[in-house]
Amino acid sequence: MSVADPSLAAWRSLVDLDRLAAWMDERRLEVGKPIEEADRPPGGTQNILIRFRRGERWFMLRRPPLSPRMNGSETMRREARVLGALAGSDVPHPGLIAAEPAEDVLGAAFYLMEPIEGFNPTVGLPPLHAGSAEVRRQMGFALADGIAALGRVDHVAAGLSDLGRADGFLERQVGRWKKQLESYNEYEGWAGPGEIEGIDEVGAWLAARTPQSFKPGIIHGDYHLANVLYRFDGPQLAAIVDWELTTIGDPLLDLGWLMATWPESDAIEAGTVSVKPWDGFPKIEELVERYASQTERDLSHMRWYGVLACYKLGIILEGTNARAAAGKAEKATGDALHNQTVGLFRRALRWID
Repeated sequence: MSVADPSLAAWRSLVDLDRLAAWMDERRLEVGKPIEEADRPPGGTQNILIRFRRGERWFMLRRPPLSPRMNGSETMRREARVLGALAGSDVPHPGLIAAEPAEDVLGAAFYLMEPIEGFNPTVGLPPLHAGSAEVRRQMGFALADGIAALGRVDHVAAGLSDLGRADGFLERQVGRWKKQLESYNEYEGWAGPGEIEGIDEVGAWLAARTPQSFKPGIIHGDYHLANVLYRFDGPQLAAIVDWELTTIGDPLLDLGWLMATWPESDAIEAGTVSVKPWDGFPKIEELVERYASQTERDLSHMRWYGVLACYKLGIILEGTNARAAAGKAEKATGDALHNQTVGLFRRALRWID
């Protein structure tokens, strides 16, 4: 079996290619042929991705790292389950080939999916997209189209009714993330929430204005420009990727997440996910209008969802800063993510004013 990338050896123990080949033989996937050209695709990700060829077919393997932040095997099981349920839908996603929920083959649950021919826009734009403001405008609208399509999927018919607890989903949000923030006090050296302007004000505003009802559906959970791939030949999405936070809840939170991470100008703001060049991309209001044209959901509280996304994401990012203060993460990374948290709360304060 050939390995194209020498760096693969550093974590090859986590993906035993011989055991993988035997497992694939059992599932009649290019039986008896060697695994060749195994390599890590470009782009950073916490989980392990390997692209490889067996016979005439290409595969992408995904498994958790050695020390995942969450239950890595359970995350893989959830991802595989959702990708399988999306088969035949108009949601752009990697096609699921096969999944292994047990841990005895590679030491963790894993799955195989179809490789996607596409590019991550935050890494760089190919000439077609870099050279046309109109193409970039349509890229933005395609992003709204992606979650609109996801929000239309009937999660019950797709067999995902037990993937998450929809009852009380919105009511739980502020309390849950406030407890998450309070848990950071265990890290010695963390300066505390007082360093984040507006954190109490934003939480109180959200709690007082929680929407009273919503239509449950599938949530991606971390929807922004860095978690999609675009087609090389146009502005359409090739696939939505990184489904590790997927659950059942209010799909409008995905749109709120897009609002929270979307630059409001050409200037790069803390907490946003940007692409260069940025001119041509739609404004936040245009993304919401695009989504609204494709859904029957009530978007009258969209500002609330955007503020909630700022609150939730800011608290998540602050966790790394707290760990860095205790020497459990790189200080430079902690400082950078704290800066993003501050930026997100500043945006939330502007929106509630």
